[in-house]
Amino acid sequence: MVYTWDITIPELTDTETRRAYVYLPESYDYDPSKRYPVLYMFDGHNVFFDSHATYGKSWGMKEYMDYTETPLIIAAVECNHSPNNGRLEEYSPYSFRDSRFGKVIGRGRTTMEWLVHTFKKEIDKRFLTLPDREHTYIAGSSMGGLMSLYAVLEYNHIFSRAAALSPSLWVDTIKITRLIQHAKIRPDTVVYMDYGSREMNFHSNMRQQFEKVASLLLRRRVMLDCRIVPGGDHSEASWEKQISFFMHTLLYQY
Repeated sequence: MVYTWDITIPELTDTETRRAYVYLPESYDYDPSKRYPVLYMFDGHNVFFDSHATYGKSWGMKEYMDYTETPLIIAAVECNHSPNNGRLEEYSPYSFRDSRFGKVIGRGRTTMEWLVHTFKKEIDKRFLTLPDREHTYIAGSSMGGLMSLYAVLEYNHIFSRAAALSPSLWVDTIKITRLIQHAKIRPDTVVYMDYGSREMNFHSNMRQQFEKVASLLLRRRVMLDCRIVPGGDHSEASWEKQISFFMHTLLYQY
C-alpha cells in the first residue's frame, strides 16, 4: 500500500505544494505490535508509479517490495520541479557553477534539516516505525544519490545505511572528499554505491572521481558495497534493475 498526501516545505519554498509518499508492507495491518525500519528516498514521484514519474518510468519499488514481502517502510517526497534549478538546488549540499545550469545555490543542508527534523518526526509519529539510527536508511539516484551519500556522512547520527546510485560526484568532488575525511562516521556505517558503465563519459574524470570516493570510504572503514553496473545508464529503468542489489546491502543481517 502506498499512501500519498500533499505537503509544503516552508524552509525551501513558500508556495510549492508537492506530494509525499509512504509505502507500507502488506504485513503492516496484520500485527499492530510490529514496528519497521524506514528507508527515506529522494525524488518520491519517481519511486512508485510510472504515471507520476518525470519521464514516464518509475523505479517500481512497490512491485519489488510486495513481491519480496520486505518488512520495510519507504518514505519519499517529490522533488522541486522549478525550472530555475529547483531540484539541483535542493539536492546539492554545495553551490557550484555548470555550463548547462549556470550558478546553482546549494540548499542541500536545508533540505536535510527539514527531512530530519520535520518529515522524519512526522513519519515516526504517524506510522509504526523503528525510529533509531540502526533502522533508519536513505537512498537516491543522481543528485539524490549525492544527497544520500552526504546524508549518511553529515547526519551519521541519524542514518546508519545509505544507497547512492549514480551519485553526482561531479558537483564538487573536493568538498565531498573532505567531508568523507572529516565526518564523524560510526564503525557500523554501510554504503551501497554504484555507477553505470555507460555513464562514465558523461563528465570528465568520472571514473577517477568514483575511484577516489570509494577508496576514501574504505579508508574510513565504511562497509562499502561498490559496483560498476555493466551496461548501466542514467535512468529509472537502469536503477530499477539495481533494487535487489542495494536492498540486500541495506537490509543485510536485519
